[in-house]
This record gives sequence, C-alpha cells and structure tokens, in this order.
Amino acid sequence: MAEATIRDVARRAEVSVASVSRVLNGLQNVSESTRARISDAVRELGYVPHAGARSLSLARNNAVGVVLPDLYGEFFSEIVRGMDREASRRGYLLLLSNLHAGSEQAAIALRAMRGRVDGLVVMAPHLNESELAETLPPGLPVVLINTRGAAGVHSAIHLDNAAGAKDVVDHLAQLGRARLVHIAGPVGNVDAEERASAFRFACAEAEVACEIVQGDFTEESGAAAIDALLNSGGSFDAVFAGNDNMAIGALQALRAAGRSVPGDVAVAGFDDIPLARHLGLTTVRVRIAELGERALARLIDVLANEEGGGDALHAPELVIRGTTDPNTAA
Repeated sequence: MAEATIRDVARRAEVSVASVSRVLNGLQNVSESTRARISDAVRELGYVPHAGARSLSLARNNAVGVVLPDLYGEFFSEIVRGMDREASRRGYLLLLSNLHAGSEQAAIALRAMRGRVDGLVVMAPHLNESELAETLPPGLPVVLINTRGAAGVHSAIHLDNAAGAKDVVDHLAQLGRARLVHIAGPVGNVDAEERASAFRFACAEAEVACEIVQGDFTEESGAAAIDALLNSGGSFDAVFAGNDNMAIGALQALRAAGRSVPGDVAVAGFDDIPLARHLGLTTVRVRIAELGERALARLIDVLANEEGGGDALHAPELVIRGTTDPNTAA
C-alpha cells in the first residue's frame, strides 16, 4: 500500500495543500474547523510529515515508540524499566506496543505508532528481514534490538548470543559434564537460533555429547522438554536452556522426578531475570535494563543528529550459581 502524501491529506480534508502545510508547521492562520478536519485526515490516513513539519500528535512532545514481542514477563518489564529510566532522564515519553508473530499484526502495531512518535525502538527477533522491511514505517528513525535487518539500514544493538552460549558450555565441560542438552527457543527466533547454533559448535569444540530439544521460551516448555527426555530414557548430566523461564521449568521437572540439581543434572539459563537470582540459577547475565537504556539513548542520539548510527554489540557475562556449582552461593 502506497504511503499517504500531503495531497492525500488535502483531498481527504477537502482543503488546499497550503492549508495542510500551515497546520503541519504549527501556523495559526487556519480556522479551528479546518484544523480539526486536517487532524482527522492525518490520523485516518496515517500520514507522517516530512522532516521539518510539525506533527499533529505526541511526536512534538518528545514521544518515542517502543515495540516488543510481548509486554509480559520479567525480561520485558526489565527492558522497559531501563528504557523508561533513560527516557525520563532525557525528557521523553514512551508509547508501548507489542508485536505478535505474523506480518499483518506486525504492520498494524507499527502503523499505530506512525505520526505519534519521533522514532521507534523495535525488538522483533521473530521477524525475518523482509517482514521487518515491509512493516517498518518509511522515514521514521528506528533502533533495532536483537532483530534481523538489512545491514546499515537502521541503527542496531545485537546481543552476543554466541559468546554467552559458549561460556555456558565451557563452564559445564570444566565441571566434568559430558552429556549436555540444550532446550532451544522458538523456531524462527533469531536469539533462539543463535544460541542453539553456538551451543552445538561449543560442544564440538569441548568434545562433549550434545542434544537439542525444542522449547518456546516459556516455563511450561522447559518442563515439558525435561519430561519428554526422562520418559524416553535419555541420558544427560547438564541442561542449558535458551532462557531463564525454560531453565526454571526444567528445574521444577527435574526435582519433581527426583533428580538432584546440580548433583545429577546441572542447569543453566540465559538472561538473568530477577527470579533467577532468587533461585540460585546459573545463567548468562544480559543486563536487561542496561540494554533498554542503551537502545533508547541510541535512538535519541540519532534524533539529535549525534552519534548513534551503525551496529553495536551488547556483551553478556556468565554468572555461576548453585544450579551448576554447589560450592557457589546463590
């Protein structure tokens, strides 16, 4: 669908292009009724003014759109907390939306932001490059987090999933664990795919046996994966889950089956959500709130024509706790 133009707005509002331009630039020599018709037309058409035009929406009040795959769970509450902290410090408001799988819903979520914000922070690890290109509003500054995108088109921050997964495998191998299982996140998710691929490669380097089973980043899928392994008679002495939620589900299933952790099976996760610390879970610390802060600051710098373009890497760190090493305090 073609992008709406200023002429489309003028036709919809039944006014001249000059009148639309005056309203977009905040000039006062337009009647209230005309201004209202133009405002309605802009909203209905999803028109985004060219640079220099004053928006009729929250954008002129320093608003930033944040689009995430979900708005629930500790990971997303932490990343929003970091963004909100940085936005408040820089004098910006946040408008939140979630981005479900499927390009049609993704387009709806992103169109809802057009004309209302100065720019977007988008985390959509489940979208491929073409889906992302189809849904992002043209001309709107965007910072991507852990999202596939054409190189150099948008500013981006990527989590070093490979380094995090390798650290976990190396740690388990050093403990003498020789039969490792990875519970992978959902198919098509870039984080899940990078962690699974790095796990397989690191196991080969460490010369330990490995198996990958499917999960979906939920606690339930972690428990289900362990139940399936135990019921099939699978032999393993360590589990590396693709995120902490699945690791927590795995912990519960192992303990329910009478397996000691870490005596029989060591368990590690990824992210370091707040609950992981309380459970003494070994995990890869992402510094989630800091990731949100960095992305928001990067976008505001781009809007201010300062540094912030290009790609940046966000390095995680392994945090060893009691679920892999009983000598480590939780």
